[in-house]
Amino acid sequence: MDHTLFWIGIVVVLALTFDFSNGVHDAANAIATTVTTRALSMSRAVLIAAFFNLIGALVSTGVAHFVGKGLVDAHLVTLPVVAAALVGAIGWNLLTWYYGLPSSSSHALIGGIVGAALFSFGPRSVHPSGLIMTVAALITSPIAGFLGAYLLMRALLWAFASRPFTPTMRAFRRLQLASAAFMAFSHGSNDAQKTMGVVTLALVSGHFLSSQAPIPLWVILASATAMALGTAIGGWRIIKTLGSKLVDLSPAHGFAAETAAAAVILTATHLNLPISTTHVIASSVLGVGATRRAHSVRWGTAANIVLAWVLTIPGAGLAAGLAALLVRHL
Repeated sequence: MDHTLFWIGIVVVLALTFDFSNGVHDAANAIATTVTTRALSMSRAVLIAAFFNLIGALVSTGVAHFVGKGLVDAHLVTLPVVAAALVGAIGWNLLTWYYGLPSSSSHALIGGIVGAALFSFGPRSVHPSGLIMTVAALITSPIAGFLGAYLLMRALLWAFASRPFTPTMRAFRRLQLASAAFMAFSHGSNDAQKTMGVVTLALVSGHFLSSQAPIPLWVILASATAMALGTAIGGWRIIKTLGSKLVDLSPAHGFAAETAAAAVILTATHLNLPISTTHVIASSVLGVGATRRAHSVRWGTAANIVLAWVLTIPGAGLAAGLAALLVRHL
C-alpha cells in the first residue's frame, strides 16, 4: 500500500504540474488578441483569464470522465505508466513553450497517455472508439473555429460597414472584455478537466476509486486552482506569436475570433470531448484574417504552428513511451 501511495503522490504532483504548465502555455488562448488590440493591459488580462479559467473548470466533469476512462483501460494501466504519460506531456509543453509555438497541451496529454500505454501493454490497453472520437474532435474543432470566426467577422463587416471606424473600434475594444472572459471560461471548462481525468485514471488504477465513482471534489478543486495559477503567470512568448505574428488584429477581429472559439470549445465540453483550445483559437484568428487580403496572414508562421500540431501527438507519445519503458518495472 505504501508503494501505491507513493506512486499516487507522484502522479498527483505531475498532473498538477502539467495543469500549471497548461495554464502558462495556454494563457495566450484567452488573452492574446485582447492584449494585442490593447483592450486590456497584460497584467489585467492575465488576472481576468485566471479568474474565468477557475470558474470554467468547476462547471462540469464530462471531459474528465472521458479522459480518465475512455482512452485507455484504467484497470490495465499502472501508476508508473500514468506518471510516464505526464512526463512526456510536460516535456513537450516545455519544449514548445521555449520556442514560442502554440502547440496543443491537449494533444501532448493525449499523446502521452496513449504512447505510454502502447509502449507498456500494446494495443489492447487502448480503447479504439475513444481514440477515434478524440482524433475526430481534434481535427474538426479547428475547422469549426476557422469557419465560425470567418462567418462572424463577415457578418460584423456587413453590419458595421457604414459606421465610423474609430468609435466602432472603441466599442469593440470594450466588447473584447466580455469575449476574453468568455474564451477564458470555455478554456477552463475543457482543459482543466483533462488533468482531473488523469488523476481519476491514477486513482482507479491504484484501486482508490471505482470506475463508476464520481470525481472527488479535491481533484476538481486542485486541478482548477493549478490551471488558474498557471494562467496568472502567463506566457508572453506564445501570446506574441498568436496575437501579432499570425495576423494584424483590430478589436473587431479579436472579438470575433474569441467569440467563435469560445462557442466551439463550449460545444465540445457539452459533448464531453477533449479538444485543443490552442488549435481552436489559432484557427479562429486565421479565420478572421482570411476576411482580409491573403497577404494579411503570415502563412509562414501559420505553417510552423501547423507543423507543431502535427508533431505533438507522436512527439509526446514517443517521450512518454520511452519514460514508460524506464519505469514499467518499478
